[in-house]
Amino acid sequence: MSENKSRPGLKSSHQAHRPILPSDIQRQGFDGATGLLFEQAMGQTRMAVCLTDPRLEDDPIIFCNEAFEQLTGYDHDEIVGRNCRFLQGPDTDQAQVAKIRDAIREESVVVVELLNYRKDGSSFWNTLHLGPIYDEEGNLRYFFGSQWDVTDIHQSRAEERQAKAMAREVSHRLKNVFAVVGGIVNITGRSMDARPVAKKINDRIQALGRSYEPTLDEAALGTIHVGQAIRSVLAPYDPEGDRFVFEGNGVRTEPNAISAIGLTLHELATNATKYGALSNRDGKITVYWKHTRDKMDNSALEVTWIERGGPRIETKPDEDGTGFNIAKTLLKHARGVLETDWHAEGLEARIIVPITRRSV
Repeated sequence: MSENKSRPGLKSSHQAHRPILPSDIQRQGFDGATGLLFEQAMGQTRMAVCLTDPRLEDDPIIFCNEAFEQLTGYDHDEIVGRNCRFLQGPDTDQAQVAKIRDAIREESVVVVELLNYRKDGSSFWNTLHLGPIYDEEGNLRYFFGSQWDVTDIHQSRAEERQAKAMAREVSHRLKNVFAVVGGIVNITGRSMDARPVAKKINDRIQALGRSYEPTLDEAALGTIHVGQAIRSVLAPYDPEGDRFVFEGNGVRTEPNAISAIGLTLHELATNATKYGALSNRDGKITVYWKHTRDKMDNSALEVTWIERGGPRIETKPDEDGTGFNIAKTLLKHARGVLETDWHAEGLEARIIVPITRRSV
């Protein structure tokens, strides 16, 4: 590469990225060995490129390669002599066009994304890199433009935005479903004089809802942020924000694993409120999660629950209650397990659920 030295008339701010076009390359054609090499190189590259001459009226295109012709659908003779704006159309963003005009006026480099149009009228998203080229005396000779079709990338972005919008709508409807189901349970409980049972069922329904609520936008991506779901499920049990300690990295997992984990955490928190670390003012609970391997050496998510500071445990409590049975049944459907160890200082539990996809 040639060394960037100051030349009369050449602005220093341009030197870092200004290739010098040899003086034997003229606007009428490419003369000389260097010009021939340039034309051959540009003709073989898969990237669409063109040169414009700002010294001529309306800065027309004076050279384009075959890739440019294929991208736009125009023949060489239909391109040369015209300003690049002929590729613009009704939905081309004029704010991006203004950036191009500013770059030409200021003789600076610019990269923009434009909606352009082919000869047949079809549109494509074009990433345009435009920059000035100077001669040996530092005089502006050409603008060099490279174009890349990024339509597929734009379509992927649009699909992702649509998926997130759908997830938000599902989130809204799911909240309504949980509210309606909870209302039906409450009404049924009153009519059957079974308010305590209705409350327990409703609490479980709401716990499932909280496990999904903060992460449904992300569920469109196929995985859910574990930490956000855990904090949401347990938030009602810690209104002051000082009873739980959360530890874990940014691991993500499938929505079905979150269902089983969320309801199990709800049952553990309910038990802690009645008999464990949340039944007094001094108890605290540490919850941490990590990626691990289960007994079959499958990829799994492990959530650990440790209670300290609650009433001393003298005998192992009965785990055959409805709450624990529901949690264990849901975990079984998810091929997971709940392991409990009733220490005198407090309960220690581990939830292990196999996962097929995860990311950190």
